[in-house]
Amino acid sequence: MNVIAVANQKGGVGKTTTALNLSAGLALRGQRVLLVDLDPQANCTSGLGIEAPEGGSMYPVLIGEATVHQQIMETGRENLSLVPSEMDLAGVEIDLARGDDHLSRLRNILQGLKPNDLFEYCILDTPPSLGILMTSALAAADEILIPLQCEWFGLEGLAKIVHVIDQIRDSGANPDLNLEGIVMTMFDGRTLLSRQVVEEVTRFFPEQIYRTSISRTIRIGEAPSHGRTIFEHDPNGAGAIAYGQLADEFLTRRAAVGPLLAGSE
Repeated sequence: MNVIAVANQKGGVGKTTTALNLSAGLALRGQRVLLVDLDPQANCTSGLGIEAPEGGSMYPVLIGEATVHQQIMETGRENLSLVPSEMDLAGVEIDLARGDDHLSRLRNILQGLKPNDLFEYCILDTPPSLGILMTSALAAADEILIPLQCEWFGLEGLAKIVHVIDQIRDSGANPDLNLEGIVMTMFDGRTLLSRQVVEEVTRFFPEQIYRTSISRTIRIGEAPSHGRTIFEHDPNGAGAIAYGQLADEFLTRRAAVGPLLAGSE
């Protein structure tokens, strides 16, 4: 099982949308996916039309009162399972901060899922902040996928999260953490700004930037309000095509670099 954190400390960049629809796209391609909603706003959970039961989030798992297996829910979609979130998860940062192992706790929990061969991928939707939940996710992940909006402020945010990734590596909490990729979101090919931002990211991260960009579409924004993925809400639209291509590129990258990144642990 390969653990991928979808992360950007800046809000409004399409992070949750990407975590949700990439997970759905992979599931549609026959990959067994566990989506873990670590954002107390629970947008990934509601975006799938699911309401977490009380105590159903990662909170009791992180404080040792439940196992992760107990929190896994079926989503009604083949190959896609969910550990939901709820607002109470915001309080876990206080509990984690009291322990010396706050950076390793989530990692150890997710390591327990790997030998069971239940999932090929575990995708973590992280909060839009640099708090303990975000850093715990980075410490737990094998790889980081960064959604980046096509705006100049996005480049500043990218520099910050790359710095945090370096800090996580250097601290020894996760020395093998890999920046797997950067996905350009809210792309508008008609504007010079979007094209310039993509060119700038390509200049500094030529191996990490995805060829697939996610354009602004009304349908992508509508889908979560109906509790649907973009593939369910507008299966033939530009958003579904883009996220389908993203899932294909994601899998193609793994096929090119060998079985370990394909989740063969």
